[in-house]
Amino acid sequence: MGFSQRLEEIRIGFGRPFWVANITELFERLAYYGASAVLAIYLSEQLHFSKELTGWMIGTFGFVVWFLPILGGSLADRFGFRRALMFAYLVMTVGYFLLGSLAAPWMQGVRQALGDKWLVFGVLMIPALGPAVVKPCVAGTTARASAENVRSIGYSIYYTIVNIGGTLGPIMAWFVRKQLGLGAANVFRVASLSVFLMFLVTLIFFHDPVESGHEPVPSVAAAIRNMFVVLGNGRFVLFLLIFSSFFIVFWQEFISAPLFLRGYVNPNAPADLLLSIDAGAVIVFQILVTYLTRKIPPFPAMTLGLVISSLSWLFLAVYPSVPALVASLVVLALGEMTQSARYYEYISRLAPPGRQGLYMGYAFLPIAIGYFIAGPLGGYLLHEFGDVLHRPQQMWWVITAVGLVGAVLMLIYDRIFKPGHTPQPVESQSAA
Repeated sequence: MGFSQRLEEIRIGFGRPFWVANITELFERLAYYGASAVLAIYLSEQLHFSKELTGWMIGTFGFVVWFLPILGGSLADRFGFRRALMFAYLVMTVGYFLLGSLAAPWMQGVRQALGDKWLVFGVLMIPALGPAVVKPCVAGTTARASAENVRSIGYSIYYTIVNIGGTLGPIMAWFVRKQLGLGAANVFRVASLSVFLMFLVTLIFFHDPVESGHEPVPSVAAAIRNMFVVLGNGRFVLFLLIFSSFFIVFWQEFISAPLFLRGYVNPNAPADLLLSIDAGAVIVFQILVTYLTRKIPPFPAMTLGLVISSLSWLFLAVYPSVPALVASLVVLALGEMTQSARYYEYISRLAPPGRQGLYMGYAFLPIAIGYFIAGPLGGYLLHEFGDVLHRPQQMWWVITAVGLVGAVLMLIYDRIFKPGHTPQPVESQSAA
């Protein structure tokens, strides 16, 4: 097939909902990663939360963001992608705006009534609800609005857009906070504006793609029943728990790294801007890394990715500095790229026959668990090694050790369980 013919297939192979949904995803990711880039700084430096409380807040926020897509897809199927997306963008608009308005005079009465801790926690949970619906809607639209012969390209476009948003978000945060001198609070207001514009785009331009042989989950209750079916597979759950160690290591990028850099290295360092390096490295090197690791089986590739990402933080342990953080983020991205695609392939092997789709929805669970543990752990280590022991760089040895222990447990797990060679447990039938 010639290049021009392939371009023509791409031109006619994607319906309008595909392009509209992915454009909104770009701005939603810009808002999410922009807000994430300054969240630790905002809570610690402007709201004066302790490192432990900051870590706990961010960990809980991340857990909700990455756990709820398991159920969010059921809402999208039940109410339609268009209505679900509009609802999600409105929720995030309100949530980000309130997050950026916590210090506003009109919020003082609420702060006094609830206290800063519980007010901030409640406000954080509002924008955390949005991605739970957006992610399955955009992924589902990519599947339904792409012709079969270009669907793999459609997912490549989707993941590229996610990483572009992950690159531009921290840059936007730095530009608003530092270059415009508007402070971290206004980063959240820009994020609010970004998702509100996507609400308007969805309202005006998006329509639900035509379903083709798609059987939606009939209710959220059925999705909850399915959740217990999946969690009843002990072998599968054990793997998810072990691989959560990767995300405990990975999410320190947004939790510990900004506070460590500004608290113990350089108080004026552009921590938010530097957080664009990870996603930018993925865009630049993903094809090369995929090519170089193409002959490595899924499980060794995942374990290698975990080891690489774990070792990445040793740059900060040995030479705490801005260049060391840059090096850490590049190596962290290499580890992410090494394991990411193979991770989903491996999960598909663990799933019982005929339940691959159901089990793939739980690929988000280690991401959520990792975030939930990474937050409190990062906050504790920053306080213990920084404020108590006055040896802050030693915390990174602990983070590295967590990842390496996870890699050892992965090897033990693989020696005991081999996908495709162990009889699957009998499972109860679900309503789905």
